[in-house]
Order: sequence, then structure tokens, then C-alpha cells
Amino acid sequence: MTKDTILVVEDEEKILRLLELELVYEGYEVGKANDGLKGFELYQNRKWDLILLDVMLPGISGIELLRRIRSQDVHTPVILLTAKSSVEDKVSGLDLGANDYITKPFQIEELLARIRVALRLKPAIEPVEDLAVLHIADLSVNEKTRMVMRGDNQLELTPREFDLLVYLLKNKQQVLSREQIIEAVWGYDYYGDTNVVDVYIRYIRKKVDLPHVNPLIHTVRGVGYVLREGK
Repeated sequence: MTKDTILVVEDEEKILRLLELELVYEGYEVGKANDGLKGFELYQNRKWDLILLDVMLPGISGIELLRRIRSQDVHTPVILLTAKSSVEDKVSGLDLGANDYITKPFQIEELLARIRVALRLKPAIEPVEDLAVLHIADLSVNEKTRMVMRGDNQLELTPREFDLLVYLLKNKQQVLSREQIIEAVWGYDYYGDTNVVDVYIRYIRKKVDLPHVNPLIHTVRGVGYVLREGK
């Protein structure tokens, strides 16, 4: 039987270690991070059945991490770990899509019960696949929210740049001619110069690939462009 996976993001080492021990004892597979940026990295690296998320984190806050998670995934249950007096954090978290919260200090038995409830409810709302989020390497694009992330950085794209990047992502690994890109992104009735593709590729390269050491948009001389990892 496959174990449920739980990602714990908590900066207090004693609490993080306690949660890890208790969850492993209960039969869960556990991933852990002690800051928000590391938590987001672990979230992107694999699929989790549930996330335990402290609100007060170094790097980026738990609320910001929750916002980034929900921009890509509205289904994975998230339980917030909050300070007793942080009413605003609780409200913000619930508004952003947290499923539940528990205040510190908490009884481990109560937390385990809340986890069991959240996991029981999850299959009823989880789709087979979320087709709105497109990925390659550390680049992700959410078509619904139009959020573009490269690693930990949110990118601001114009509507045309966004449409071009989505088309490249939907056809990743495929070499696309300028004519194909014009038809898909600008439309069949576009009669301008195909050099506009080169201009917009340059625009999105400056945002998506620089200063990253792993460029994703590649030129195929005499043909067009391709989105892929490696050369």
C-alpha cells in the first residue's frame, strides 16, 4: 500500500523534528523544510498528499508560500500552523485557500486527527490531472491565473509574451517555425513581418532565461525555435 506523503514546512527545529517523528510513526512519508523558499522548492519537485505549513517562516512567509502553491494547485490540502494571537494570518490563509489551521502550542493527537480528515476529503475533490499548469525544468505557467514562475521568481509578461510562452510550452521539445508561431499566437489573418517572432522571443528570453544558467529557449538556425532543457 502506498504511503501518503506530507510536506512539513516549519522553521522551529524542535517542532519540525517532533512532527517528522510522529508522522513517520503514523505511517506517512515525510518531506521537511525549515524556510519558505526551500519549502517551495520541495513542493515543486514532487506531488504531495498534504502540506503542513507554518505561517512565520524565513525566506518567504507561509502566507506567500501558500499563495504560490494555490496559484498552481488548488486541490492539495494545506493545514496552517499559526500562533495563538495571529487572527489576521488565519483569515488570510483561509482566504487564500488553506483547508484548516491549528494554533501553537497544539496537541499532536489533534493535529493527526485533522490530517486524517483532510486526507479523507481529498479524493472527493482531486481531479485526475490539473491541465492548467504547464511545466518544464523550474519554469511553471498557470493558464488560469496567468502566473509565471522561474524557480522562486515570479515573472511579469505582457499578454502577447504570455501567449507565446504558453504555445512554446505546449509544444516543448518540438522545433517550431516562425510561420507556425505566427499562426498560433498572432492568428491566421496576421500579414506583418515574421521578424516579430524574433523580437518577442528576445523579449521573453530576457525574462525567462536571464540570468539563469539553464536556458530553455533555443534557436534552431534556419528553422525557428524550441523550448527544451539542455542544448
